[in-house]
Amino acid sequence: MDAIMNLMTAQFGEMGPMILVGGLGLVLILATIPMMLSPRKDPLDKLRESANAARNTAATGKALRTSKGNDKLQKYSTFLEPQDETEYSAIRMKLMQAGYRSKEAVRAFHFAQFALGVLFLIGGVIYYLLNLAGKPDTTTQDAMMYILGPGVVGYMIPKYWVTKRQQTRQEEITSGFPDALDMMLVCVEAGQSLDQSIIRVSRELRASYPSLSDEFEIVSYEIKAGKDKPSVLADMGERCGVSDISSFVTVLVQSATFGTSIADALRVYAEEMRDKRVMRAEEKANKLPTKMTLVTMMLTVPPLLIILVGPSVVGIQNLGNM
Repeated sequence: MDAIMNLMTAQFGEMGPMILVGGLGLVLILATIPMMLSPRKDPLDKLRESANAARNTAATGKALRTSKGNDKLQKYSTFLEPQDETEYSAIRMKLMQAGYRSKEAVRAFHFAQFALGVLFLIGGVIYYLLNLAGKPDTTTQDAMMYILGPGVVGYMIPKYWVTKRQQTRQEEITSGFPDALDMMLVCVEAGQSLDQSIIRVSRELRASYPSLSDEFEIVSYEIKAGKDKPSVLADMGERCGVSDISSFVTVLVQSATFGTSIADALRVYAEEMRDKRVMRAEEKANKLPTKMTLVTMMLTVPPLLIILVGPSVVGIQNLGNM
C-alpha cells in the first residue's frame, strides 16, 4: 500500500492519494448502479404478469403489442420515478405544461438527469486528471470544483430545458389566446356549437400557434370521448398553466351553469383579452428604454471618451518627450 501511495504521489503530486480514493469511489458507484437499477422481481409478480398475459392473449387471440421504449425504462421505474405522490404529480404537471404528455415523460426526465450527471462527472474527472493533476498550485477546492461542477451542471441541464420550454410554451399560448377567442366568437355567432367551434379553432391555429392548437384539439377529443365539459375545460387550464385560460374556463363553466349566452360571454372576454394584450405590449415598450440605457452607455461612452480625451493624451505625451 505504501508503494502504491508513493507511486501516486510521484505521478500526481500531493493530490495523488485523494485522486486514487476518488477514482475507487467512482468505480464502486458505477458498479453499484446496475444492481440498483435491476431489483430482483417478486415471484408473485411474475405469476400475475404471466396470468394477465395469458388472459389478454386468450381474449384478443393475439399477443398485445407494447412499446419498446416503455420496456427499456419500465423495469427501472422504482429508481427513476418519485415515490411521493405529491412530488410525482408536480413534476408530471410541469412536464405536461412544457408539452411532454407521454406516460414515460417523468421516467425519461429523471433518466436524462441521472445520465447527464454521471457523464459530465466522468468528463470532469478526465479533464482534471489530464490537465490539473500533479500541478503544485492545484488545491482541493479546485479539484472539487472541476470534478463535481460538471456533474451538477449535467444534472441541472434537463431541468433548465424543461423550465425554458414551459415558459416559451406559456408565452405562445398567452399570445395566441386572444386570436383564438375572436375566432371562436365568430364560429359561435355563425351558428356552430361550442364543440364545433373548438374543433375549427384547433385546425385554424395550427400554423400560427401549434401549442394552443394542440390544447384545443385535446379538448375536442375528450369531449367526443364523453367526458363532461367542465372537467375537460378545467384540465385544459391545468395543462396550460396560464391564468387567462383558467379565467376563460371559469367564464364558460359559469355561463353553462346559469344558462347565459355563450356568445355574449365570449364577446366580453375576447375584448378583455385584446385589452390585456395591448397592455402587455405597452409594458414591454416602456421597459425597453431602461434596458437599453446600460447597453447604450457601454457602447457609446468609451468611444466618446477616446475621441475627446485621446488627442489631449497624445499632446501631453509629446510635450513630455520634448
